[in-house]
Amino acid sequence: MIGLISEFHCPYPGPSLKMAQAASGVAAYPFTRGATVSRNAVGQVTSKKDPMRDPSAAVNPDADRSLFGRRSYLLYVSGRFFGTLANTSQAVIIAWEVYETARRTMSVAEAAFAVGMIGLVQFLPLFALTLFAGEAADRYNRRLILAVCYVAHLLISVGLAFHSEFWGSLWPIFALSALFGSARAFFQPTASALAPMLVPLNLLPRAIATSSLTTQLASIIGPAVGGLLCAASPAIGYAVCGGLYAAAAICTLLIRANTQPPFEHGRSRAEQIREGLVYVWGNKLVLGAISLDLFAVLLGGATGLLPVYARDVLNVGSEGFGILRSSPAIGALLMAGYLATRPIRSRIGVKMFVAVGLFGLMTLVFAYSRSFPLSIFALAMLGAADMVSVFTRQSLVQIATPDRMRGRVSAVSTLFIGASNELGEFESGVVARFLGPVGAVAFGGAGSLLVTGVWAWLFPSLRKADRLT
Repeated sequence: MIGLISEFHCPYPGPSLKMAQAASGVAAYPFTRGATVSRNAVGQVTSKKDPMRDPSAAVNPDADRSLFGRRSYLLYVSGRFFGTLANTSQAVIIAWEVYETARRTMSVAEAAFAVGMIGLVQFLPLFALTLFAGEAADRYNRRLILAVCYVAHLLISVGLAFHSEFWGSLWPIFALSALFGSARAFFQPTASALAPMLVPLNLLPRAIATSSLTTQLASIIGPAVGGLLCAASPAIGYAVCGGLYAAAAICTLLIRANTQPPFEHGRSRAEQIREGLVYVWGNKLVLGAISLDLFAVLLGGATGLLPVYARDVLNVGSEGFGILRSSPAIGALLMAGYLATRPIRSRIGVKMFVAVGLFGLMTLVFAYSRSFPLSIFALAMLGAADMVSVFTRQSLVQIATPDRMRGRVSAVSTLFIGASNELGEFESGVVARFLGPVGAVAFGGAGSLLVTGVWAWLFPSLRKADRLT
């Protein structure tokens, strides 16, 4: 779904929740009453007193301030900002150009299906490569992998600019989108695994929160910029995105921290990948959280049909499309800011399910809205609800996973999230082909509500979860 974090604490005696044992023999551990459980720099499980119960255990309030004095982390966040700004701007330009090109010869339903195809062609290479990319992120220098991904994105933007200027068919856009999906397969797990290497463990929750706030800000600005660039010239828009990817690559290459992960030699890639899969499968909290994210957004992928709503339902044009595309990020940013200052401290499982249910409900509101302000509100609310789910999932994956496995576990998470985003857009396009755009979005919203109820029954440990670190 659309990335955040803070620390969770657990004041209540609740059911004993375990992080499952990985194939490598990483010890499972319970979430204990009145204690904060975490990992140290070498992956060992540690426990400390809860400052809410024991004032002597309170953390120095000045500790978080040192986060902004870390040059490598600031360069990483700057690169993520430029990269996200380019991603979200380019996504708007591609979707609008595909829909406009398709509408010259196709009906609304057929053109909506063409827009949905963008998600499919990006997902297929993501699905094929992500697990191998996660293993690579645990084997090779993560900074260099990230920089190569940004350069690949830059070259794809150049290709899209030339296509937009000199050709007008759809298949080159789909081909370049598939290449973008291939680069993204390596980008996502590497970027997630790199951040914890740039800050000490006690600063990690705030570091993830700050990074998420930055990327959400870029996600707000990007679609609006993309909409304006569409109105001027898609070719110019792609060129601007290429410049942003270049800036992101430069920031990443300037990072001077040790970004070579610890690696166990003598084991095959297949064994390494299997270890990551076993870890996620055995950890029912992580599995439940990321699979809930997968199916809720897979069904509720309203963003894939925003070009259709902007042009033929709400009649607000490319500028209105940019505003609609920014609306979920606005809601997510506001919720991210709230969670960064007032993190969820109890009953996180129940609150996560409520948030996913709200996501489905707001999708239904958007489906039947014919008011531009109401549509903006509904999208902002579903973005805020989405952020609560992302907050919980990222906390589990980043804090509970030992550093040597972060690339592989992040790859599994990326595969789930990539499926929810790209396949969600494809699913919306396919359903729109038969039910029309409004019916497709309404179907997705109802499906998200159904998934929320089913997952609450299938994963009682997630529903009963109280606090995490």
